Amino acid sequence: MHMPDTLRIRNGQKAVATFSAQEYARRHAEVRALMSAQQLEALVLTSYHNVNYYNDYLYCAFGRAYAVVITPDQVVLISANIDGGQPWRRSVGTDNIVYTDWRQGSFFTALRQALPRAGRIGVEGDHLTLHTHAALAACYPLAELVDISTACMRLRLIKSAEEQALIRQGAQVANVGGAAVIEALADQAPEFEVAMHATQAMVRDIARRFPDSQLMDTWTLFQSGPNTDGAHNPVTSRRVSKGEILSLNCFPMISGYYTALERTLFLDHCPDEYLRLWQVNVQVHEAGQSLVRPGVRCCDIAAELNEIYRQHDLLQYRTFGYGHSFGVLCHYYGREAGLELREDIDTVLEPGMVVSIEPMIMLPQGLPGAGGYREHDILVVTEQGADNITQFPCGPQHNVICQ
Repeated sequence: MHMPDTLRIRNGQKAVATFSAQEYARRHAEVRALMSAQQLEALVLTSYHNVNYYNDYLYCAFGRAYAVVITPDQVVLISANIDGGQPWRRSVGTDNIVYTDWRQGSFFTALRQALPRAGRIGVEGDHLTLHTHAALAACYPLAELVDISTACMRLRLIKSAEEQALIRQGAQVANVGGAAVIEALADQAPEFEVAMHATQAMVRDIARRFPDSQLMDTWTLFQSGPNTDGAHNPVTSRRVSKGEILSLNCFPMISGYYTALERTLFLDHCPDEYLRLWQVNVQVHEAGQSLVRPGVRCCDIAAELNEIYRQHDLLQYRTFGYGHSFGVLCHYYGREAGLELREDIDTVLEPGMVVSIEPMIMLPQGLPGAGGYREHDILVVTEQGADNITQFPCGPQHNVICQ
């Protein structure tokens, strides 16, 4: 029995897209202008973030390859048969080719159907493995593969009005998650129980706000005591105690768009040395917000905030940069590395960019006030300055929770 290498699967009806047809047309026009400038005949984009950005489909790889092929007149999604018709329902491009598992190399068979030949092909050098790059080169032996990952990243830095509207709603969902953490917080409550309560609250709120969206990847990291020392430490069964440092971290995901809320908390009371360190970190957090405006370089924000920590002899305990861009990204994919508030990034802030201010210091166990202190707000850069869209209480006057 002959089994096909590729299929077209048209189950159900097309889903309501995350953004308007005009928004996707804008994105396609911008990336095609990039293709023209670099004399590229096609793009083969393989990352989670760019497949989602240009075709509204957020894939789950599970060991399989995915791609969106963009030419001057087509946007074709290549997906695996394991996903059935969902990629077609969710995609906004001109076609979806499904490849099967019956033979090795069917992904490249599907690619050649979407793109029979090309002389110069744009690829994502920061996403392709050596193995995949070699296989792609073998698939198109006469083509030149050109890395356009940085150029594509820069196209995503300025958020459209529709993107900003979605990000603002995401920030509001994060606030709902933060309130749920406070609601569930109690002496001897396990970290995972507090986190589960917040995640459920956020998923329900996303479903209410976006009834046509996929509900995947929203999560909460609620950390206590020594578990606060890392920004992305997973939740555990450790139980909360009064007077110890706590960290609230809520991360709503809406159709691949990430937002976040992070706060330092204490239950019942905050010991004196912890209070001193917390107040310094809040000072840095507030100063950072005041620095976000058009025309300012990312590295200059980092340098100025470093001085506050240095004045308190705490700079050596800073753990990462002071913020990053928002948009199509997640804990396991995506990053607009050109818009991070660090000493080695000289990108100039522009209206329409969306960044976090999230200073963190971590004092190792054995020192007074040991633990991680972190506050996180999201700011939309405007023509005059920046708009803080987080609006969740911050600092000791609000987040010493007495119950």
